[in-house]
Amino acid sequence: MVYFVATPIGNLKDVTLRALETLKSADVIFCEDTRHTIKLLNAYEIKKPLYACHKFNETEAAQKILEASRRGENVAVVSDAGTPVVSDPGNVVCRILREAGEPYTLIPGACAFVAALVLSALPADKFAFIGFLPDKAGEKRAVLEKYKDSDLTLAFHSAPQDVDKDIKAMYEAFGDRRAAAVREITKLHEETVRFTLSEGLAGEKRGEYVLIVEGAKEKENPLNALSEQEHIRHYMKAGLDKKEALKRAAKDRGVSKSELYPFAIDL
Repeated sequence: MVYFVATPIGNLKDVTLRALETLKSADVIFCEDTRHTIKLLNAYEIKKPLYACHKFNETEAAQKILEASRRGENVAVVSDAGTPVVSDPGNVVCRILREAGEPYTLIPGACAFVAALVLSALPADKFAFIGFLPDKAGEKRAVLEKYKDSDLTLAFHSAPQDVDKDIKAMYEAFGDRRAAAVREITKLHEETVRFTLSEGLAGEKRGEYVLIVEGAKEKENPLNALSEQEHIRHYMKAGLDKKEALKRAAKDRGVSKSELYPFAIDL
């Protein structure tokens, strides 16, 4: 069996009991960086064979994972921090396992953008995780343009050297919006800075960031600037009967038909 195992994103105490049980019972562990994963394993006195599975060798590693699973071995797949596959290696492995009909499962746990969404205090009922933006300005702009009219709260990952460029590109694509920059999540110096895209993020950039940006506000219907009676008359002039015109105007304004009815009596 293949287990994708979420690991702590900072504080090693955030590892789950199931994650520890899975790592202890694994015959082999594939990880993004063996030097990073060994620190977690040493903290919990786990000794297992480690093999690399990163973006430069993922297809080759996936074949080895598939072969090990078919031999009856338990295989754990981890990234440096958080949930594998989500902005980390693992997607290719999932695809190859699925195509081969080999079962796999997830041992869930920490996820940086979910933590940042909570810490941002921005609306979390509807959101989209975009991950890292492309390096090239034109490609970056093209990605952001897809989301400029979306009312979803948006979550991005950003390396310290890219933060200022990413925020500038967001401002150019979205206009001014509230945002939050979250770093060092679950660590001693965890920090959440709330700002607007027009202001940018002040100070020296250290460590990887999660940027949370509020979604587009619903555009105001220009007809709502008319008086109630003129609003209803607008639809009647367009050929609708009074009942349907009243219904349309009420929907535009977000009110009940009965609330607008007195304005339609004399029309």
